[in-house]
Amino acid sequence: MIRILKYVALDILKNKIIIAYAIMLALFSWSSFGLEDNASKGLLTVLNIVLLTVPLMSILFATIYIYNSGEFIELLVSHPVKRSKIWKALFTGLSVSMIAAYVIGAGIPLLIFTNWDIALMMIAVGSLLSVIFVALAFLSSIITRDKAKGIGTSIMLWLYFALLFDGLVLFLFFQFADYPIEKVIVFLSALSPIDLSRILILLRLDVSAMLGYTGAVFKNSFGSDWGLVVSFLLLSLWILLPFYISLRKFRKKDL
Repeated sequence: MIRILKYVALDILKNKIIIAYAIMLALFSWSSFGLEDNASKGLLTVLNIVLLTVPLMSILFATIYIYNSGEFIELLVSHPVKRSKIWKALFTGLSVSMIAAYVIGAGIPLLIFTNWDIALMMIAVGSLLSVIFVALAFLSSIITRDKAKGIGTSIMLWLYFALLFDGLVLFLFFQFADYPIEKVIVFLSALSPIDLSRILILLRLDVSAMLGYTGAVFKNSFGSDWGLVVSFLLLSLWILLPFYISLRKFRKKDL
């Protein structure tokens, strides 16, 4: 498993797309902090970039990589190696590579221009988002053999979590504005890793008013230390559940 992991990680880190991804994140991050006279404004700009770019890049690149590595995976399966070790090695290699690109691109300017507690929170959340969407990519790629369908599924998942989910939550909020549904909205937001990540960062920045009417509810639910622990556990579940389902399907799949 270690040999497979090293091969996958080195292969991905030398990939021109990953190098371009890290450079792009670095350019956006450095320019955001350089153009703004206030570090908090620059941080909010970087946050918006991270919440859209990191999930899209992670799920799209991982899905394409799995389909392009089909022959390599078949070769590994033909050897006396457990399928679970192959799948775990691929997942770990992709996750480590995406995290490395994110930390190099966005993590370094965050550590330089912002407080360390906020920077570390941003790095942790961005890294978790990278791994979450790699796990969703593994699930998308194992569901169907058709590459176009798999990539289409990955793009639809990203569109749902990045754009459509917010629209659905806002629709419910306005439709039932006369009822005390704030806690329900909080629960629904926790079902989206991107929304949950946004809430964690905004509360750490102490700008909960930007969340609108439910800002106080979010503060009570996620602002305490216990709330942070629960939030990170929920983000961890977003990694474990899709990967576990994909692993079970991979074990039984006829290659």
